[in-house]
Amino acid sequence: MEDAVLIHESYDVDRLREDFPVLEQTVYGKYPLVYLDNGASSQKPKQVVETMEKYYYHHHANIHRGVHYLSQEATTQYEVARDKARDFMNAPHSREVLFTKGTTDGINLVAYSYGRKYLQEGDVVLVSTMEHHSNIVPWQIVCEEIGAKVVPIPINEAGEIDQEAYASMLGPKVRMVAVNHVSNTLGTINPVKDMIALAHQHGIPVLVDGAQSAPHLTIDVQDLDCDFYAISGHKMYGPTGTGILYGKEKWLDAIPPYQGGGEMIQTVTFEKTTYNELPHKFEAGTPNIAGGIALGAAIDYLNSIGLDRIAAHENDLLEYTTKALLEVEGMRIIGTAANKASVISFLIGDIHPYDAGTILDKMGIAVRTGHHCTEPLMNRFEIPGTVRASFGLYNTRAEADRLLEGVHKVVQLFG
Repeated sequence: MEDAVLIHESYDVDRLREDFPVLEQTVYGKYPLVYLDNGASSQKPKQVVETMEKYYYHHHANIHRGVHYLSQEATTQYEVARDKARDFMNAPHSREVLFTKGTTDGINLVAYSYGRKYLQEGDVVLVSTMEHHSNIVPWQIVCEEIGAKVVPIPINEAGEIDQEAYASMLGPKVRMVAVNHVSNTLGTINPVKDMIALAHQHGIPVLVDGAQSAPHLTIDVQDLDCDFYAISGHKMYGPTGTGILYGKEKWLDAIPPYQGGGEMIQTVTFEKTTYNELPHKFEAGTPNIAGGIALGAAIDYLNSIGLDRIAAHENDLLEYTTKALLEVEGMRIIGTAANKASVISFLIGDIHPYDAGTILDKMGIAVRTGHHCTEPLMNRFEIPGTVRASFGLYNTRAEADRLLEGVHKVVQLFG
């Protein structure tokens, strides 16, 4: 507890906010922006934007295939970013780290490449009830083609995976477990290490959706022993259209490429194509070079602050705001897991989430409303959606107070 207090006291959020010019603006010409939609996408620090600008102004060339100076320079910067991503996830080798367009792209890669090779009719893919659509729909598409099926793991009223039910569902027909590390809607931090260990006892590989964990938690794929782990750059203060998929080398060697084209080949004839070595086997075509390099800058930025210090700051905001919201008459928080990241989904009486979000927006407070791409989860709780406030490293208690002021205004207007 003392360490947490020291971390919080030494955390200079006002200084960090200077790195994000977008936070300085007013909304509708009247209210200072309060950005609480970090679960959808985080804002970008100057260091990331300037890295992209510098690349395009001074270093741009296509990578890996050129002998000239600019190509070699760009290639070096891109591969250095890959090494940063490897260290960020504690992957054993850079060849196990694939650049993607984001978590959705990474999950699709695994669903198609692994699924089409290993799934058979009657097989099962287990996903949790709290999954984002990106970790449901790709599996459904592949399973429908093959005659396999996607089966949900139930959750309890607090928004936690039913671990006894999960253990009972593991069996010879289960070919993959796909589960998020942190729920984008509930904030639940799932015990993925234990779930992975249990699945491995049955010889079942596990894919972890880390889109929501990457900005908040230290990721160690070796400690987790996961088979695949996908993250998005845009949620961890990096550019949109960037991401990382970690895959164990044994799986990446075994499964076929997701896409074909330039770069992912070794030799091509009209009779047969042989594939490039890892990681290039899965990186067809010219990539988002500037985005990949800037994602490396985002990783540098997070490391310069320290994920443990960010987590302590965000947890303080989570506890402070949750306590205050629960004092509002009619307040219902959806997702009360014992172990949560900095996400609060809530409903106020019978007020529709869209109506509440609209009023908050008019007061300069950016939240997300709706089903948050988790419709099965909404069906589980029998609700149309929620208002979701999600905190980032630059949010403050003063902004939490603004949210509370806005919630009271919503109650006043809608009764």
